[in-house]
Amino acid sequence: MFDKVTVQDLDLKGKRVFCRVDFNVPLDDQRNITDDTRIVAALPTIRHIVDQGGRLILASHLGRPKAQVNPKYSLAPVAPYLAKLLGREVRMAPDCIGPEVEKMVAALADGDILLLENVRFHAGEEKNDPAFAKQLAELGEIYVNDAFGTAHRAHASTEGVAHLLKPAAAGFLMEKELRYLGQALAAPKRPFVAVLGGAKVSDKITVIENLLVKVDALLIGGGMAYTFLKAQGIAVGKSLVEEDRLELARELLAKAEARKVRLLLPVDHVMAAEFKADAEPVVSAGVAISENLMALDIGPKSIAVYTEELKQAATVVWNGPMGVFEFPAFAAGTMAVAQALAKSDGLSIIGGGDSVAAVNQSGLEAQMTHISTGGGASLEFLEGRELPGVTALTDKV
Repeated sequence: MFDKVTVQDLDLKGKRVFCRVDFNVPLDDQRNITDDTRIVAALPTIRHIVDQGGRLILASHLGRPKAQVNPKYSLAPVAPYLAKLLGREVRMAPDCIGPEVEKMVAALADGDILLLENVRFHAGEEKNDPAFAKQLAELGEIYVNDAFGTAHRAHASTEGVAHLLKPAAAGFLMEKELRYLGQALAAPKRPFVAVLGGAKVSDKITVIENLLVKVDALLIGGGMAYTFLKAQGIAVGKSLVEEDRLELARELLAKAEARKVRLLLPVDHVMAAEFKADAEPVVSAGVAISENLMALDIGPKSIAVYTEELKQAATVVWNGPMGVFEFPAFAAGTMAVAQALAKSDGLSIIGGGDSVAAVNQSGLEAQMTHISTGGGASLEFLEGRELPGVTALTDKV
C-alpha cells in the first residue's frame, strides 16, 4: 500500500534536513494568517525532526509571485507564527538560496529551525531548473517532503531536490494522505461510495472514469448534475449545463449501468430565478426544472436518498459540494452530506478545497476520518495519475 521511506525510518541527529512543507496559507491585508490548517498539519513532522536532533531547513511557496520578489508573498509572517505554535525559535532566511542563506544553515545546531523565503521568488522553482534544484539541495543532507498539496507539481523543491538528496522521505502528513487515499482506491471496505460535486463535468471526467471501475455507488450533485440530467432529456431550466459534454455524460451513464454502479442524480432541487445569495429559494416538485429557474442545490428528496446511501457505506470519498453552499439558502444539500458522514461509522475521506471548506463551515471536521490538505493533488490522485513529488521519493527496500 505505501512503499516509500518515511521520516520515521531515518537517523536525523546532527543532519541538515531539507523539508518541503506547504505553508501556502491565506493572509489578510495586515499580513496576519487567517487559516493555519496547513501549518498545523505539518507540526508532527517538524516536531519529530527537531526532537530527533535534526537541523531543520523548511521550504515552501506562498501564492503566485510569478518568479518576482514580492513582499506580499513573503513567508516572513509564518516564522513567528510557527515559533509560537512550537514554543521555540524559528529563524527567517532572507532568501532560499545564496551565501547569506548558506551561512545561516551552517550556523544551525541540533534541533534548530530555519524557514527559507518563498521558493517561487525564483523562476527555477516552477521550471524545475536543475541548477536551482542543486542550490537548494546543497543546503541539506536528507530530504523530507511533507507537502502533499504540491505533490502533483514537478517543481525544483518538490521533485528536483528529491533526486539529489538521498534518502528522500515522506513526512507524516504525506504518508497519512497517501495511506488514506491509497487505501480508498486500492482496497476499499465496501460498500464504497464516491460523492462528486462542483460546477463542471469537464473538471471531473477523469475522476469519474477512474472511480466507475472501483465504486459501488456514485452520488452526483452541484452544477455538474444538470449536464447529466439534460443528457437524459430532463428539463433543467436556466441551470448550469456544459452543452459540449452532453454526449460524454451519456457515455458515463452507460458505463455506470454496464458496470452495475448505482449512479445517483438529484430527484428534486432548490431553485432560484437568479444566481444571488438573497435570491428566493423555490423547491421543485420533481426532477424537471421550469425554464425561468436555475437549480442551486439538491432538494429534500435528493438529500433523503443520498443520506440513506451514505448510511450504508463503509468507505466514502467526497470531492465537491452539492450546491452553492456559500449562499446559506442553498447550503442544505452540502451540509446534509457532511452530517451524514459525521454520523457514519465508515471511513470518510474529504478531498478538494470546496468540500474541505464546507466541512469546516459545518463544524464537523473532527468527525471525519481524513480531510485532505491537497486540493489539486487529491483530485489527480483520484484520477489515478502519478504524483511527481511522490514518485521521486526513495522506495523502501
